[in-house]
Amino acid sequence: MQSSYRAEDVTLLLKDITELVKPSPTEEREKLIQAGKHYCEMLPIEYVPTEKYMEVYQEALARFAGPTADAVGKLSDKIMERRGKNVVLVSLARAGIPIGILVKHFIRKKYGIEVPHYAVSIIRGRGIDGNAMRYLLERYEPAQLLFVDGWIGKGAILGELQKALAEYKGVSAELAAAADPAGITELCGTHEDILIPSSCLNCTVSGLISRTFLREDIIGKDDFHGAVYYGELRDADLSYEFIDAIEAHFTYGTYSERQEKQIEEGSGAEEVRELANIFGINDVNLIKPGIGETTRVLLRRVPWKILMDEQYREDAQLAHIRRLAAEKQVPIEYYPLKHYKCCGLIKKMADT
Repeated sequence: MQSSYRAEDVTLLLKDITELVKPSPTEEREKLIQAGKHYCEMLPIEYVPTEKYMEVYQEALARFAGPTADAVGKLSDKIMERRGKNVVLVSLARAGIPIGILVKHFIRKKYGIEVPHYAVSIIRGRGIDGNAMRYLLERYEPAQLLFVDGWIGKGAILGELQKALAEYKGVSAELAAAADPAGITELCGTHEDILIPSSCLNCTVSGLISRTFLREDIIGKDDFHGAVYYGELRDADLSYEFIDAIEAHFTYGTYSERQEKQIEEGSGAEEVRELANIFGINDVNLIKPGIGETTRVLLRRVPWKILMDEQYREDAQLAHIRRLAAEKQVPIEYYPLKHYKCCGLIKKMADT
């Protein structure tokens, strides 16, 4: 399908459904999701950032391009050490795509190897796109495929990936991610809950494509999962500004020698279950931990409140969280978190 990414950077195994789906307002969509309609059967209206929010994004990009570049470099080295030159990167659309492109570029520049890079859809509760998997397995050996995402929140998509790939013999369910604050994979750039600046925006930093979509009246049995191309936003597209900014901070030393953050005792998923008990939330899907997931809650869900660890009250890395919360009048509660710097709690719509 069409996107603002260059064809040599990624092949999108997605069906273009532009103009076939009308986006739903946030509150309407949230009510439908909580009433049982699957999120993949709707698309959100893309958040149009305010001028002040874009100032925060640009500050975040300038400040945190370096840590993101370090995470990408370390991840890329681990990929080459473990998977070798025949690896095929398969990014999970859409948050995985910018990281997949960066890994591809890093490997090219450091190792002189041009690794193939694809993007596929995986949807919580619906699994991975079977037609995309067939496409890949017709062209590559199962062991070559490596799935890539931007970050791991509580591990829901990793669990979905593991379940979905059980039927594909020889395909590893290992997930490579730039950041894994949940502490559930070693194939990551860092276990810190870092701000990956691309998490601050939606399609305008993701090739102008929507999140993925699956509904049988539009996606046929032989189709890839779908996505919309927002060509009308091309003047606001920052996809390559982000990639170029991160690449400008690439260094090609031995990342494996750098000190890693010690993984906190227990997993991120356990901490999420603890939060559910403490805050009286009976559905853990309403809890979105980590900087990236908290940002998503503020951009396209209906937040109840934001939890923020007290020690990051004034941290520049969370400036965009504070800005969005202020814009949307969402309260911030300071709470001691173990694995994460912040956490988004989604409003239970039955209470409204």
